[in-house]
Amino acid sequence: MSNSYPSTVTVGIGALSIEEVVAVARYGAKVEISEDALAEIASTRERVEELAQDPTPVYGISTGFGALARRHIPEEMRAQLQLSLVRSHAAGTGPEVEQEVIRALMLLRLSTLCTGRTGVRPVVAETYAAVLNANIHPVVREYGSLGCSGDLAPLAHCALALLGEGEVRVDGGEVTPAAEALSAAGIEPLKLREKEGLALINGTDGMLGQLCLAITDLRELAKTADIATAMTVEGLLGTLVVFADDLQQLRPHPGQADAAANILQVAEGSEILAAALEEFKKKQVQDAYSVRCAPQVAGGFRDTVAHTATVAERELAAAVDNPVVAKDGRVVSNGNFHGAPVAYALDFLAIVVADLASISERRTDRFLDVARSRGLNAFLADDPGVDSGHMIAQYAQAGIVSELKRLANPSSADSIPSSAMQEDHVSMGWSGARKLRKAVDGLQRVLAIEILTAARAIDMREGQPAKGTGAVIDALRQTVQGPGTDRYLSPEIEETVRLVKEGALVAAVEGAVGTLR
Repeated sequence: MSNSYPSTVTVGIGALSIEEVVAVARYGAKVEISEDALAEIASTRERVEELAQDPTPVYGISTGFGALARRHIPEEMRAQLQLSLVRSHAAGTGPEVEQEVIRALMLLRLSTLCTGRTGVRPVVAETYAAVLNANIHPVVREYGSLGCSGDLAPLAHCALALLGEGEVRVDGGEVTPAAEALSAAGIEPLKLREKEGLALINGTDGMLGQLCLAITDLRELAKTADIATAMTVEGLLGTLVVFADDLQQLRPHPGQADAAANILQVAEGSEILAAALEEFKKKQVQDAYSVRCAPQVAGGFRDTVAHTATVAERELAAAVDNPVVAKDGRVVSNGNFHGAPVAYALDFLAIVVADLASISERRTDRFLDVARSRGLNAFLADDPGVDSGHMIAQYAQAGIVSELKRLANPSSADSIPSSAMQEDHVSMGWSGARKLRKAVDGLQRVLAIEILTAARAIDMREGQPAKGTGAVIDALRQTVQGPGTDRYLSPEIEETVRLVKEGALVAAVEGAVGTLR
């Protein structure tokens, strides 16, 4: 686990942080439930038990669900009601969802249970935590959530595992019956009572968990984009003048200033740029938009990520269930499960991811065109005509960017009514989250190709690169060769992608020039 993340996360009445979500989801941190959370859960459950005996129907406790809410369920059938709910709603289909997403989903459901507002017994939360700590991961499938009434199917698959039913993977191993996995871990399967099945499946946890993971990745990619830009400026013999802080303050978007400062920090002291400065002033005058306007685009990207982090933090503080047990003891139907706020944030990120990738691809393309590369070989080839250099690497970028533009189409603008028109407007937030994950992967690949191409271009120039850009090249050259005749290029691209995903290139730069913004 990264040293920056805790190895144990305490889940209490209050909100988790984005970092705590990532610690559990991605780095396998263990969870523990605070004593005050267990006390609050127990106290609230007493109110649910009272209402369960009330002859007046109470939604979620003594009635059916959704369009079937008008039916009063007799006491002897209520355990079956909750069980039937979970079984029927575990109706996902398609490819399996990634383990880190499942862990995030489970953690966030546990967090809501620990608010004490759902009305479950303490044993429900304790069992959920035990399953998570045993690295038992329910098989959750791609389709089944409309982002409203909660991420129903994904959460139902998780709930089903707590009951000893359905399929799971333990430590990423083979698909195993849940009953076997629970038995091996010494966990007693749950037997649900009033309200508990509903409480286990009603939440925005899936889309929120994926938002937290995306924000974490995109914060790192903001730095990566600035590093790539600095390398491109150096490789294309551009100018750093436009990144001066006083120019950024004329348009005081905070992300813009941060991006410009990073570019300057990474490229500072470049002998290559110093030697080319006078000729640039005489013949070039200014760089193209994709270089000169990089802080404006990367800054807008940063500010969008910051906005969505605010949305995520608000949602992390939420107790999303329907009905909810209010602090005064009322059990009230509500609409807090509607995923709209999270869905908008997810779609917003997909837009800026596509645009940041688009400007990166345009910078890469400039290296390959002799009319724009300022003295470099066509396609950065060793022997143009015999060799093709990075020609097709840019094709790969272009294909990804085109896909990212399609993924930028918002899911939240769509709505398909369900449940006999009871649920007649939905957020499609889960869909937004799924496409955003693909978009983040695409951006990582596009930036990796720009860095790989820029490193090759810098190596083809005379003079010493800047400390920051040089650190990237040194890290890259540990496993990826420098310029030469054509060779099998795909493994070099994949290796650069790995270094980007693992944060190794950002770490190399910060080790050389200090922490980036």
